[in-house]
Amino acid sequence: MKTIKDWSGALAAGLDAIRGQYKLPGAFPAEVEAAAEAAARRPLDAHADRTSVPFVTLDPVSSTDLDQAFAIERSGGDLILHYAIADVGWFVSPDDPIDREAWARGVTIYLPDDKVRLYPAALSEGAASLLPDGERPAVIFTVRVAGDGQASLQAVERARIRSRAKLGYATVTAADLPDGFDELARRVAAAELHRGAWRTDPPQQELRRSERGFVLGFRPMSPVERCNAALSLAANLAIAQSLLAHGAGLFRTMAEPGKKAIKRLRHSATAFGLEWPANIGLEQFERGLDPADPKHAAFMLAIRRAGQDAGYAPFQPGVVPWHSAVAATYVHATAPLRRLADRYVNEAALAVANGRSVPEPIEAAFAPLAETMDRADARAAQIDSAVIELAEAVVLSGRVGDRFEGRVTDIDQRGARVQLCSDPVVTRIPGDGLALGEAVTLTLTEADPVRRLTRFARA
Repeated sequence: MKTIKDWSGALAAGLDAIRGQYKLPGAFPAEVEAAAEAAARRPLDAHADRTSVPFVTLDPVSSTDLDQAFAIERSGGDLILHYAIADVGWFVSPDDPIDREAWARGVTIYLPDDKVRLYPAALSEGAASLLPDGERPAVIFTVRVAGDGQASLQAVERARIRSRAKLGYATVTAADLPDGFDELARRVAAAELHRGAWRTDPPQQELRRSERGFVLGFRPMSPVERCNAALSLAANLAIAQSLLAHGAGLFRTMAEPGKKAIKRLRHSATAFGLEWPANIGLEQFERGLDPADPKHAAFMLAIRRAGQDAGYAPFQPGVVPWHSAVAATYVHATAPLRRLADRYVNEAALAVANGRSVPEPIEAAFAPLAETMDRADARAAQIDSAVIELAEAVVLSGRVGDRFEGRVTDIDQRGARVQLCSDPVVTRIPGDGLALGEAVTLTLTEADPVRRLTRFARA
């Protein structure tokens, strides 16, 4: 981790430049804000009363756009996950002013100093957010998780809930969580192992605001965060199976790494000094990796890059949509405040689970949604990269000529990817003569925050 004091204003100026370069929208148009304010007052007159269910939320401590609340109960040997998802569809209708603006945005984009919201704050951090300050509308997915981790969708309903607590990753204790939380996550992980999934959660390079300034570093997922992600995974898998059986929906897809990619990963493992037996598949080997070990973390990043880019695909007769990382048919349905597609998937799931046809405006939206979401995800990834490049340039400005120790974590057509040992910085240099895992000494030749550019040469 590296704390950055933005005395010169370089970070603030750079973030403003990123907003301009990617044409990020600022305030919502007055028409959209007015529509959101009006929608927020819509009475909850089509929702069952589930306020007695002890739902809680679990998110980063500072989050106010809360998509998910959960409660868990036992039913014989099964666990029943009651997963309440923010009912954005109650407030937003296809082709209304709020919806049209959301199509232009696609996703919520998070920046270190602010965020570009998908929906106005009156909804995303107010009436639609599952905050513990009153009744909120939700779409409740009741998911049965068997002893072997298989998840099936039992029911879907619109309901009013009242969250009991806003739990935070950094502050939550075991006593705060419902009985069965850890066990449900273990069951989901066991099912992944049985399916041959190779989903990885490597540490992520990020820039975030702190009390002392900004912090640039690598953030691994905490154990409680991994367990929380298992709840979403179970729900999304169960919803996907329901939609596939009814011939409708928008699915998340990813192709498997090819033979060349697997071969290259084996070379990478050798370079890092990792023993990968020939009779062990990628998914089994990946499960033994420890993200706290720098070599393991670097290899986990290599696994993620080896997979073909994830995308969206509408249902097509005769085609089983597949996501290779989870080794199953999969949807995104659990973050409708942050992803446009999830609201439409929720509406489809509500319909088919209750014996109704998917509404025509929802069904017709899936094909264009796939293209819209692919573009939005690509832009969000580009913005994330730009923010990190900016922070790296700010961290290293004034240190031109200094030497840095690093290690090669990847080699491809763009050269060698090197992680510095003293700073949370990743750079690229020509890969000629270098091997994966090799230690290298670099000299910083340029660091320009304005151009978000850092350059190194081998010392």
